[in-house]
Amino acid sequence: MRLRLLTYNIHECIGGVDRKYDPQRIATVINNLHADVLLLQEVDHDVPRSNRDRQVDLLGDLVGMRYRSFFPNVEVRGGGCYGNAILSRYPIVEASNIDLSIRFKKKRSVLHGVIRVRQDHEGEEIDRTVHVFNMHLGLARYERKLQLAKFLDAQPFQHMQHETPVLVGGDLNDVYGGLGDLLRPAGFRGIEKRPFTFPAWGPVRALDGVFVRGGVDFIKLSRCDSEVARRASDHRPLVADVRLHANQRAA
Repeated sequence: MRLRLLTYNIHECIGGVDRKYDPQRIATVINNLHADVLLLQEVDHDVPRSNRDRQVDLLGDLVGMRYRSFFPNVEVRGGGCYGNAILSRYPIVEASNIDLSIRFKKKRSVLHGVIRVRQDHEGEEIDRTVHVFNMHLGLARYERKLQLAKFLDAQPFQHMQHETPVLVGGDLNDVYGGLGDLLRPAGFRGIEKRPFTFPAWGPVRALDGVFVRGGVDFIKLSRCDSEVARRASDHRPLVADVRLHANQRAA
C-alpha cells in the first residue's frame, strides 16, 4: 500500500516575494502533486491579512479534501490566529494537539491525526490506521531540542505499538540538520540528505522534513520545483512517497 504525504508551510497563502495573497496559487501547487495527506503550517483563521478566511476550509474545498483538522497556535495582532492543519483524502478518525511551547518563546505545537487508510491490495479492500504528526518547531536550536523532547514524552507514544505506522513532518526549522539524531533513538528514520526547501525562490536550507517509524518505509522524498511553487509561499513543499507494510494490522 502506497501513500503520498505532503508537508508545506503555506505562509498564510502569501507569496514569499510578491507578498500577494492568493489561496488559489497554493491550491494549484497542491493539486499538481496529487497527495493523499497534507501537513500544512502557518494556516490563517479570521486574520485581516487573509480576508478573514478560514484557510483550512477554503483550501480543503479548493483541493477536494473533505477530511480536515486545524489547531491555532499564535494570535495575530488585529484579530484572528494561525496554526497547523491536516487535510486528508481518507477519514481522520481522531485529532488532538500537543503543546510544545517553551517559556518566553512563540507558541508552538504538533497536531496529531489518526487516519484510516482504505486501499485495494491484491483485489482485497484493506484498512490501515496511520498516525501523522504535523509540527512547526522554533527558531533557536536549544528550543527545537526541548520541543522534540516534549514531543517524544507525550502521548500517544507511551502506548503505541512499535509497528504502528507513524509519519512526522512539518516545518522543523532544522537549519543545521541535526534533528534526525534526536528522533533516531525513538525509532524514527529519515532521509540523510533532505532537499532544500527555503527560501522558495532559491532554496539553500532544508528547513522542512519528514520522518517515519514502524510499519512504513520511504520510497522517495522530493521537493516540488514547479514555477508556481517558487512564488506561492516562502517555502517549497516537500513530498514523501511511502509504502505501508502489507502485513501491518496497526492500532
